[in-house]
Amino acid sequence: MSVLKTILIVLLVYYGLKLLIRFATPYILRYISKKAGQQFEQFFGNPARPDAHQQKEGQVTIDNIPSQNKSSGKKVGEYVDFEEVE
Repeated sequence: MSVLKTILIVLLVYYGLKLLIRFATPYILRYISKKAGQQFEQFFGNPARPDAHQQKEGQVTIDNIPSQNKSSGKKVGEYVDFEEVE
């Protein structure tokens, strides 16, 4: 009788959890998506510079000026001419 009672309790717990998960999943997913949306908005919603909204339309600003130390005369490697052998 105790074996039958144990099996019945295990099955009841299994199906109870299965039913609970089925009903709780939409709420859990909604909560996770809301939190992810808040983090996305916090990360991408705020401007990098607070004065970005104060500029006039069409005004251009340069934040980073690249260095002019580029030399095009660098020796890249050894060039070898190949001949076709028949």
